[in-house]
Amino acid sequence: MPHPLKGARALLTALMIVLAGGSVAVPAKAAFVPGTEDVPLAPGLTATGDNALVFDNPTGRIIQATATGTGDADAIARFYADTLPQLGWTYAPGGRWTRQAEILDITIQRQNGHISVRFQLAPRDLP
Repeated sequence: MPHPLKGARALLTALMIVLAGGSVAVPAKAAFVPGTEDVPLAPGLTATGDNALVFDNPTGRIIQATATGTGDADAIARFYADTLPQLGWTYAPGGRWTRQAEILDITIQRQNGHISVRFQLAPRDLP
């Protein structure tokens, strides 16, 4: 069962950014990548929760999830390029995003007229 405060923490984070003078591209009722409250799903994507892997350990969280939908792969990439920095993520060489001690890889593929987006989040230094 998901923790009851996960959604509240995400909304509080978005509110804090707005109050600090920034703006957030995440709508109030945004859906998030399964296992996260800080990686939103781009508009038009739906998480395929049946294959999500969410693991929390002392060194950090490990999350692998997939979302699918229709739309433009470039628009989805722009959504993450615009939104993730507002949530504290920094783009790094090689198509990765980093924040504190975590790495986030987002892979966008177009298959048979549909978009498939794979999210992999892990600690920077896995043992």
